[in-house]
Amino acid sequence: MDKTLQLDIVTPDRIVLSEQVDYVSAHGAEGDFGILPGHVPLLAVLSTGILSYTVKGNRKNAFVSGGFAEVHGDRVTILAESSELADNIDLARAREALSRAEKRLEHQEENVNMERAKASLHRAVMRINIYNSR
Repeated sequence: MDKTLQLDIVTPDRIVLSEQVDYVSAHGAEGDFGILPGHVPLLAVLSTGILSYTVKGNRKNAFVSGGFAEVHGDRVTILAESSELADNIDLARAREALSRAEKRLEHQEENVNMERAKASLHRAVMRINIYNSR
């Protein structure tokens, strides 16, 4: 039997995923990285983006908004601010968030926090892209 990793994706309010996987890749603050069974211990800051994993050769994706990845032994724990599996993303909601963020950036009103609007735009685009990658 091939060796696998235990992948747990956890947010403050729920366990998003707990599954045996073959491989994990994530978007870290210092670049993308991949994890195979037997990886050295690692603690990495995650950026908003795609977390990919394979199960029996099938690639799956999840949205992760910030957080940390911890690798210890054959366990990968993702502690994320928020996360959604690709199949659970509400496309209509993501498109609405994209539209709101674009309007905020377009009008650049004085009371709008532009960095926050840019971050909202990035999250919405990532969620839509991940949904479309299913």
